[in-house]
Amino acid sequence: MDFLLPKLLAYCEDHSSGEDELLRHISRETHAKVLMPRMLSGHLQGKTLEMLVKMLNPQVILEIGTFTGYSGICMARGLGENGRLITLDINEELEDMVREFFETSGLASKIDYRIGNAMDIIPKIDEKFDMVFIDADKANYINYYNLVVEKMNQGGIILADNVLWSGKVISEEGEKIDKDTQIILDYNKMVQNDPRVENVLLPIRDGLMLARKL
Repeated sequence: MDFLLPKLLAYCEDHSSGEDELLRHISRETHAKVLMPRMLSGHLQGKTLEMLVKMLNPQVILEIGTFTGYSGICMARGLGENGRLITLDINEELEDMVREFFETSGLASKIDYRIGNAMDIIPKIDEKFDMVFIDADKANYINYYNLVVEKMNQGGIILADNVLWSGKVISEEGEKIDKDTQIILDYNKMVQNDPRVENVLLPIRDGLMLARKL
């Protein structure tokens, strides 16, 4: 869902650092060859992620939900010399495409791309995170958060995408709420009430929740 008028969105994009040829290529290939291409992070969110990484200077980032690698490349571009990204996805059918994109980016040495169930992989990662980006199956958002929150370094950031859920988080009184919307509502409420973090919900793309570990 677009929360800004198309002309206003275009103005924002025109006044943000540009999307380079590789990212445009990933976007084109995703829209041409992959189901549900709207899952791609896109220009404004990708640049936001890159800028956050540059400002926070994390050593270890965990991404839950690689998709076609757009957001991973954006975050990897912001990493310092010793920083690295661990990115997880369950869709092995996209693996060859994504690995090719990572190699083309010149950042493959900073990216640890793992295929499998994140619920199984995360408990086995024996290190602390400085930043986590959750952008996978919504049914497990709360589970992912609970798995990573105690593995965050102080001051670390947990980001979750799609927390406005195409505007469905706002409903009229008496309106029936579907299962996926309720999951997002429960996630947002949990973060809002978690004394371990401070948080802000940004209306970027489909909503981005930032929670900072205290």
